[in-house]
Amino acid sequence: MAELKIKYLGIELKNPVIVGACNLVSNINNIKMVEDSGAAAVVYKSLFEEQIQLESAQMDDEIQEYDERHAEMINLFPNIKHAGPEEHLLNLRKVKESIKIPVIASLNAIYKETWIEYAQLIEETGVDAIELNFYSVPRDMTTDGRSINASQIEILKSIKEKVKLPISIKLSPFYANPLNIISQMDQTGVDGFVLFNRLFQPDIDIDKEEHFVPSSLSVPEDNRLALRFAGLLYEKINADICSNTGIFTGTDVVKMILAGATCVQVVSTIYKNKIEYLKTIISDVDKWMQSKNYSKIDEFRGKLSNNRINDPFVYKRAQYIDLLLKSDEVFKKYRLH
Repeated sequence: MAELKIKYLGIELKNPVIVGACNLVSNINNIKMVEDSGAAAVVYKSLFEEQIQLESAQMDDEIQEYDERHAEMINLFPNIKHAGPEEHLLNLRKVKESIKIPVIASLNAIYKETWIEYAQLIEETGVDAIELNFYSVPRDMTTDGRSINASQIEILKSIKEKVKLPISIKLSPFYANPLNIISQMDQTGVDGFVLFNRLFQPDIDIDKEEHFVPSSLSVPEDNRLALRFAGLLYEKINADICSNTGIFTGTDVVKMILAGATCVQVVSTIYKNKIEYLKTIISDVDKWMQSKNYSKIDEFRGKLSNNRINDPFVYKRAQYIDLLLKSDEVFKKYRLH
C-alpha cells in the first residue's frame, strides 16, 4: 500500500481527500460516516453572516407583528434577540468532539468587524483551521474591482493578526487576474487556497415565468479550471493549493496532484454516489500510485505543473484556437458532417 499522507495548512492528513462544506456534514451521523469512509478532514458547513442577519430581521418582524394593536398594548412579547452565531458555534463544537479527523470551519461574513469577531469565536470552538469564503457578487456599476481586492486583503490581514489558527481562502474565479490576487494574499502569510468556489446562479422557469433554484451539484468537466490554476500556481506561492469543484473520482484526485494541488475537496460526488464512495476514491488513488511505483504523494505532486513541463503554454493557451484548427477532426468524431 502506498503512503498517502500529506500536510495541508500545517496539519498532517492521512490522505489528500477532504469533504468540503455542505449540508450533508451538518448531521453528526453523516460526519461520523465521512470519517469511517476514510476522509482525511471535513469542512463544516459555512457560517453565513448574511443568513444570520436575515433570520434576525424575520424574527423581529414576527415578534412585532401584533405590537401596538391596542391603545394599552405596546409590546405583546418580551424583548428577545436572535442568538446570532451561537447555534452554529455550538454545533461546530459538537462536531469537533465527535470525530478524530481534523475539522475545518467555513466562514462568510459581510463587514470587517464581524469577519474578525466570528473568526475569533470559531477559534474558541477548538477546530483545526478556518476557511474564509471570499467572493463578491456584482451589484452595481460603480464599485471598482481594485477596492474589492483591497478590502479582502485588509480583512485577511486583520484576521491573521487576531487568530492563531491556520487560515485558508476559498476564492471564486471571477477576478480579472486570479493569479495576481492569489499572489497578493499569499504575501500575507495565508496558509492555503481552495480553488474554486461555486457561486449560486439564478435560473428561470419559462412556463411558470418565475425564478427557481437550480441543482447546485457540479459535473466532472468543472474541475478543469481548478486543474489549470493548480498547474500555474505550483511552486509560485508558499501557501498550499486545494482543488475544489468537479472532483468525482480517484482519477480526478490524481490529476489535481499531478498539476500541483496539495489536496482536494469533494462534495457533489458524495451526494451522487453516497458517502461510502470516499473509500473507492481513496483506494483508486492508492492503486494508481502502486501501478506507477510511487510510494509517496510528493513523488509525483506537481510533475505536470507549468514549472515542470517542456511546453510552457499548456496552462496558458486559449484552447478554443486549437479547437478551430482541428475542426475537421472534431466534426468527424461527432459525425457533424
